[in-house]
Amino acid sequence: MRRGRSGVPVPLLIPASLGVAFLVLPLVGLLVRTPWSELGPQLAAPGVGEALRLSLICATSATLISLVLGVPLAWVLARSAGRGRSVLRALVTVPLVLPPVVGGVALFLVLGRRGLIGHWLFETTGITIPFTTAAVVLAETFVAMPFLVISVEGALRAADARFEDVAATLGADRWTTFRRVTLPLVSPGVAAGAVLCWARALGEFGATITFAGNFPGTTQTMPLAVYLALQRDPEAAIVLSLVLLVVSLATLLLLRDRWLGRAAA
Repeated sequence: MRRGRSGVPVPLLIPASLGVAFLVLPLVGLLVRTPWSELGPQLAAPGVGEALRLSLICATSATLISLVLGVPLAWVLARSAGRGRSVLRALVTVPLVLPPVVGGVALFLVLGRRGLIGHWLFETTGITIPFTTAAVVLAETFVAMPFLVISVEGALRAADARFEDVAATLGADRWTTFRRVTLPLVSPGVAAGAVLCWARALGEFGATITFAGNFPGTTQTMPLAVYLALQRDPEAAIVLSLVLLVVSLATLLLLRDRWLGRAAA
């Protein structure tokens, strides 16, 4: 079988090259069509600034919530030996494959004014969650937290459990062992999961527009602003898309040493 100069068989090299072209050319097209001379004024436009600010705040808030809830959940999945662990893992990872719009509908049915929990919340406190900034944060947390859980669970499974055993023999309880031994061991995995979670939350669209709506200054994040701008101001849509592309590339660079470097090894 003929091989290319890189040692890859030619029958594999050709479709691989086409695959790279298919994935890269749209990004090249975005860069080529970017109005570089108008980049500054477009980024300084009020709507763009509001969408960027809201996106950063909501994505960061969603990541913090995911850390508080997701790290303990990952520990349960990695360390517990219960029979229902596989079922729990499947339920936790459902948002990864669930269409985001469906996730938004599910959140609405639970937290809406007539939802399972939202009905009680509205009657007792008068608080409504849908179509608010809090709804954006919850929608982003729902779709992004599984990325953190999977990353931390993998780090926990790869960590040497003997350090935890030594801490237990020295008299440390489970909580102290988790804080002083386990968490430092898996901190790279937690950091990687947090970055992935943040990037996914920043790019969330379907659940947000379904559960939170598209109100400038309140729920209109950058992906929603791109969708709206594409219909009335394509140049602004290109600029917003470029910002999201830069954030995505920065995320990959942050994860390069942890994942790509390990794969190369």
